[in-house]
Amino acid sequence: MIVLVMGVSGSGKSTVGLRLAERLDATFLEADEFHPPANIAKMAGGVALTDEDRWPWLDALADGIRQAREGGRTVVVACSALKQVYRDRLLAGQDGDAHIVHLAGEPTLIAERMAARSDHFMPPSLLATQIATLESPADAVTIDITAPPDRLVETILHSLAPVR
Repeated sequence: MIVLVMGVSGSGKSTVGLRLAERLDATFLEADEFHPPANIAKMAGGVALTDEDRWPWLDALADGIRQAREGGRTVVVACSALKQVYRDRLLAGQDGDAHIVHLAGEPTLIAERMAARSDHFMPPSLLATQIATLESPADAVTIDITAPPDRLVETILHSLAPVR
Protein backbone atom coordinates (compact mmCIF):
# COMPACT_ATOMS: atom_id res chain seq x y z
CA MET A 1 0.00 0.00 0.00
CA ILE A 2 1.07 3.58 -0.67
CA VAL A 3 -0.35 6.52 1.24
CA LEU A 4 0.33 9.90 -0.36
CA VAL A 5 -0.07 12.66 2.21
CA MET A 6 -0.44 15.81 0.13
CA GLY A 7 -1.21 19.51 0.47
CA VAL A 8 0.35 22.91 0.27
CA SER A 9 3.51 23.77 2.14
CA GLY A 10 2.81 24.25 5.84
CA SER A 11 -0.19 21.91 5.94
CA GLY A 12 1.62 19.35 8.10
CA LYS A 13 2.49 16.68 5.51
CA SER A 14 5.86 15.80 7.01
CA THR A 15 4.71 15.70 10.62
CA VAL A 16 1.56 13.71 9.91
CA GLY A 17 3.22 11.50 7.28
CA LEU A 18 6.07 10.50 9.58
CA ARG A 19 3.71 9.69 12.45
CA LEU A 20 1.47 7.72 10.10
CA ALA A 21 4.45 5.75 8.78
CA GLU A 22 5.46 4.91 12.35
CA ARG A 23 1.96 3.66 13.15
CA LEU A 24 1.83 1.57 9.96
CA ASP A 25 5.41 0.31 10.35
CA ALA A 26 5.93 1.72 6.87
CA THR A 27 8.76 3.32 4.95
CA PHE A 28 8.52 7.12 5.04
CA LEU A 29 9.57 9.23 2.06
CA GLU A 30 9.88 12.99 2.41
CA ALA A 31 9.53 14.51 -1.07
CA ASP A 32 11.68 17.52 -0.16
CA GLU A 33 14.67 15.18 0.11
CA PHE A 34 14.31 14.35 -3.60
CA HIS A 35 14.54 17.95 -4.82
CA PRO A 36 17.70 18.86 -6.70
CA PRO A 37 19.67 21.71 -5.10
CA ALA A 38 18.60 24.10 -7.88
CA ASN A 39 14.92 23.64 -6.96
CA ILE A 40 15.60 24.29 -3.29
CA ALA A 41 17.64 27.40 -4.10
CA LYS A 42 14.90 28.67 -6.39
CA MET A 43 12.16 28.24 -3.78
CA ALA A 44 14.35 29.62 -0.98
CA GLY A 45 14.81 32.68 -3.17
CA GLY A 46 11.05 33.16 -3.36
CA VAL A 47 10.63 31.87 -6.92
CA ALA A 48 7.90 29.32 -7.58
CA LEU A 49 8.82 26.13 -9.42
CA THR A 50 7.56 25.52 -12.94
CA ASP A 51 6.33 22.18 -14.21
CA GLU A 52 9.68 21.80 -15.98
CA ASP A 53 11.41 22.18 -12.60
CA ARG A 54 9.11 19.61 -11.04
CA TRP A 55 9.30 16.74 -13.58
CA PRO A 56 12.80 15.48 -12.62
CA TRP A 57 11.93 15.81 -8.93
CA LEU A 58 8.67 13.89 -9.34
CA ASP A 59 10.43 11.22 -11.41
CA ALA A 60 13.11 10.79 -8.73
CA LEU A 61 10.41 10.50 -6.05
CA ALA A 62 8.44 7.99 -8.15
CA ASP A 63 11.63 5.92 -8.45
CA GLY A 64 12.04 6.16 -4.68
CA ILE A 65 8.48 4.91 -4.20
CA ARG A 66 9.06 1.96 -6.53
CA GLN A 67 12.30 1.04 -4.75
CA ALA A 68 10.69 1.30 -1.32
CA ARG A 69 7.79 -0.88 -2.49
CA GLU A 70 10.12 -3.74 -3.40
CA GLY A 71 9.42 -6.55 -1.01
CA GLY A 72 5.84 -5.43 -0.45
CA ARG A 73 6.55 -2.65 2.05
CA THR A 74 3.89 -0.07 2.81
CA VAL A 75 5.12 3.41 1.90
CA VAL A 76 3.94 6.76 3.23
CA VAL A 77 4.93 9.72 1.05
CA ALA A 78 4.77 13.36 2.15
CA CYS A 79 4.58 15.45 -1.03
CA SER A 80 2.73 18.58 -2.10
CA ALA A 81 1.48 16.80 -5.27
CA LEU A 82 -0.57 19.88 -6.06
CA LYS A 83 -1.81 18.92 -9.53
CA GLN A 84 -3.56 15.75 -10.66
CA VAL A 85 -0.88 15.21 -13.31
CA TYR A 86 1.76 15.21 -10.55
CA ARG A 87 -0.19 12.64 -8.53
CA ASP A 88 -0.70 10.52 -11.65
CA ARG A 89 3.04 10.61 -12.36
CA LEU A 90 3.95 9.65 -8.79
CA LEU A 91 1.47 6.81 -8.51
CA ALA A 92 1.63 5.36 -12.03
CA GLY A 93 1.57 1.58 -12.04
CA GLN A 94 0.44 1.14 -8.44
CA ASP A 95 -2.77 -0.69 -9.48
CA GLY A 96 -5.25 0.72 -6.98
CA ASP A 97 -2.88 0.21 -4.08
CA ALA A 98 -2.43 3.96 -3.58
CA HIS A 99 -4.45 6.11 -1.22
CA ILE A 100 -4.40 9.91 -1.20
CA VAL A 101 -4.83 12.00 1.93
CA HIS A 102 -5.25 15.73 1.34
CA LEU A 103 -4.37 17.90 4.33
CA ALA A 104 -6.38 21.09 3.88
CA GLY A 105 -6.82 24.22 5.92
CA GLU A 106 -7.44 27.92 5.90
CA PRO A 107 -4.68 29.94 4.20
CA THR A 108 -4.27 32.19 7.25
CA LEU A 109 -3.57 29.20 9.52
CA ILE A 110 -1.11 27.73 7.01
CA ALA A 111 0.64 31.10 6.59
CA GLU A 112 0.99 31.37 10.38
CA ARG A 113 2.54 27.89 10.51
CA MET A 114 4.95 28.72 7.69
CA ALA A 115 5.99 31.99 9.35
CA ALA A 116 6.72 30.13 12.60
CA ARG A 117 9.12 27.66 10.93
CA SER A 118 12.80 28.45 10.90
CA ASP A 119 14.09 25.19 9.45
CA HIS A 120 12.43 25.06 6.02
CA PHE A 121 13.46 26.52 2.67
CA MET A 122 9.91 27.36 1.50
CA PRO A 123 9.10 31.00 2.31
CA PRO A 124 5.55 32.04 3.25
CA SER A 125 5.57 34.33 0.21
CA LEU A 126 5.09 31.27 -2.04
CA LEU A 127 1.93 30.05 -0.29
CA ALA A 128 -0.34 31.99 -2.67
CA THR A 129 1.26 30.32 -5.70
CA GLN A 130 0.80 26.90 -4.10
CA ILE A 131 -2.85 27.59 -3.37
CA ALA A 132 -3.36 28.83 -6.94
CA THR A 133 -1.71 25.68 -8.33
CA LEU A 134 -3.62 23.25 -6.08
CA GLU A 135 -6.09 20.99 -7.85
CA SER A 136 -8.05 19.42 -5.00
CA PRO A 137 -8.20 15.68 -5.60
CA ALA A 138 -11.61 14.10 -6.06
CA ASP A 139 -10.29 10.69 -5.05
CA ALA A 140 -8.77 11.66 -1.71
CA VAL A 141 -9.67 11.63 1.93
CA THR A 142 -9.59 15.35 2.75
CA ILE A 143 -8.79 16.21 6.34
CA ASP A 144 -8.99 19.60 8.05
CA ILE A 145 -5.63 20.39 9.62
CA THR A 146 -6.96 22.19 12.69
CA ALA A 147 -6.87 18.99 14.77
CA PRO A 148 -3.61 17.94 16.48
CA PRO A 149 -1.32 15.72 14.37
CA ASP A 150 -2.06 12.56 16.37
CA ARG A 151 -5.78 13.02 15.82
CA LEU A 152 -5.16 13.53 12.09
CA VAL A 153 -3.23 10.26 12.04
CA GLU A 154 -6.10 8.48 13.80
CA THR A 155 -8.53 9.86 11.20
CA ILE A 156 -6.30 8.63 8.39
CA LEU A 157 -5.91 5.18 9.98
CA HIS A 158 -9.68 4.95 10.32
CA SER A 159 -10.11 5.83 6.62
CA LEU A 160 -7.58 3.13 5.69
CA ALA A 161 -9.09 0.43 7.92
CA PRO A 162 -11.14 -1.20 5.13
CA VAL A 163 -8.02 -1.67 2.96
CA ARG A 164 -5.49 -2.73 5.60
